[in-house]
Amino acid sequence: MARRRGLAGQRVARGYSQEEFATLLGVATSTVVRWESGRSAPRPYQRPKIARLLGLTPTDLDALLSSVRTVTVASEGDSMSASFGDPGEMRRRDLLGLLTTTSALLALPEFPAAALPGSISAAAPQAEEAPADHLWRVYGLAGDKRTLYPVVRRQLGLLAQEMDHVRGETARKRVAVRVADLYQLAGELFFDARDSALSAHCYALAASAAKEARAYDLWACALTRHAYVELYAGRAASAAPLLSAAAHVARRGDSALSTRHWASAVQAEVDACLGDFDACARALDAAEEVRALSGPVHNGGWLRFDGSRLAEERGACYVALGRPDLAEDVLTSALAQELGPRRRAAVVVDLAALGAHRGDVDQVVHYADAALAVAGQTRSGYVSARLQSLRPRLAGLSADARITDLHRRITALPSSV
Repeated sequence: MARRRGLAGQRVARGYSQEEFATLLGVATSTVVRWESGRSAPRPYQRPKIARLLGLTPTDLDALLSSVRTVTVASEGDSMSASFGDPGEMRRRDLLGLLTTTSALLALPEFPAAALPGSISAAAPQAEEAPADHLWRVYGLAGDKRTLYPVVRRQLGLLAQEMDHVRGETARKRVAVRVADLYQLAGELFFDARDSALSAHCYALAASAAKEARAYDLWACALTRHAYVELYAGRAASAAPLLSAAAHVARRGDSALSTRHWASAVQAEVDACLGDFDACARALDAAEEVRALSGPVHNGGWLRFDGSRLAEERGACYVALGRPDLAEDVLTSALAQELGPRRRAAVVVDLAALGAHRGDVDQVVHYADAALAVAGQTRSGYVSARLQSLRPRLAGLSADARITDLHRRITALPSSV
């Protein structure tokens, strides 16, 4: 296991995914997996190129590879019965390694080239970068958010390479802003996949990077997203201090932007989950003040709040507070708007919850069916989580066969994507 950490750690530090590393070496990804798992070793003719890619001398590479006993495999086509893990888990470990490396580089007083063994001296290939605002637009349009992961991972790898040699305070701040931006997007991808731990790691790193750059609105948005993770994990009380910090930081940001209003909207959801109607109403009123802003109040990327979601968010708060008398009209009006698939699914799940509160099986099934259709189309973990949250509300209706079938279909949804 020691060799796997060593070889994989060097690869991640250089910004390569396993797939990219394999392509550069002209081998199968499964071959790299076996090298890093300790079940085989690179052939002698492959080692010079591996050393160059990892920025190591041949001697250093040999020492890395001999740090544990090499398990020889007769050929690359041999059985992988002792598999390193499924592709999703390998991607997760890969990103965790990159997160660790990026966090360490960000914490340095400067980003010297000597910070990592064999670090490159030439500039990172910035021409290959995709602008973060473009990636955010693609994310917003994508039905299946997972399709964006390879592109985002590539950009994070390039960014890690650039951090290896960045110089000067101005350049340092510029890179920190890009770290905060891209890792918020990565956090969104894993939040939608219901990997709350990894999304929280991404948001925490984004907040640290934005703080380093003194980018207050970017920092506040990272904190707000982190609060969402706690909220949707059923830990509203843990979300409260994050939102308090977000509101404090946002006050130091651009008053023309909607950052503080978005934090208030999320605060309203937290207050609703905690059963505090008055605090929820105050937070919603504060969020509504976004309508008094003029000009571009968001950037369409890490800040997208413009008040257009307030009706559905207000309705969700009333559902959480057990106030169906206030919720239905608000949610019905929200449903009449042009909504994206995930937003529509959230609204119809809330309407299904209202049906459960009334004992109206027809309403429950009608709206839950609509949400299940969206879950099937988008494979969104967020939509799946919203449907799972509906199940406890159906307990009093379990005698109806349609509710039994609905339970079965919701249970069959994947726990993570």
